Amino acid sequence: MHSKPQQKDAYDMILDAIDGGIYRPGSRLVESELAERFGVSRTPVREALQRLETQSLLTRDGRSLIVASLDHAQMAELYAVRTELEALAARLAAQHAATEEVRVLREMAQADRNLLKDPRALSRANRRFHKQIHLASHNRYLVQQLDLVHRSMALMATTSLAAKGRGEKALDEHDDIINAIAARDGDAAADALRRHLSIAFEVRLKEEAGAVS
Repeated sequence: MHSKPQQKDAYDMILDAIDGGIYRPGSRLVESELAERFGVSRTPVREALQRLETQSLLTRDGRSLIVASLDHAQMAELYAVRTELEALAARLAAQHAATEEVRVLREMAQADRNLLKDPRALSRANRRFHKQIHLASHNRYLVQQLDLVHRSMALMATTSLAAKGRGEKALDEHDDIINAIAARDGDAAADALRRHLSIAFEVRLKEEAGAVS
């Protein structure tokens, strides 16, 4: 009777640990260590690991399971899908967001400026901000698809917000998105979101090129 909730808990806890950077791309996940860390039995941990492997968030390295990493092509594909889905979310938010939801977006964006010196905290806040836009679209199917996309974003080893000057510019871009949503201009909201993610992708490409050289 209790196995299903426990399985969900184990899955969510491992996912949160990957998303929060406790386990980075390349980290080895050991069933017994995870069970001890999260205070659950090994069976739900094993089932959670199998599920994460099926979702390509984990991959095999010999007999071990490790957190997957994204190669250049996968990153490009992920950004292509994310950009179109998020642009749609912004367009729908401009149509359907309640006044209170727009106000929350503004308050989040303002509060996030206090995190400019902490890229990791800013990255977490950035995910919350984007999730709020997804929810403001009032389309459950779109939210589900974006949840899957954002899970895969956790497989990127760094945040583009750590690049010099990127945090402040990203927050300015967030303001542009909010202003378009508040103005009920779906085209402008979608364009602002696309521009925002295009710049973020460009920053990642430059970082990748720098790492290779």
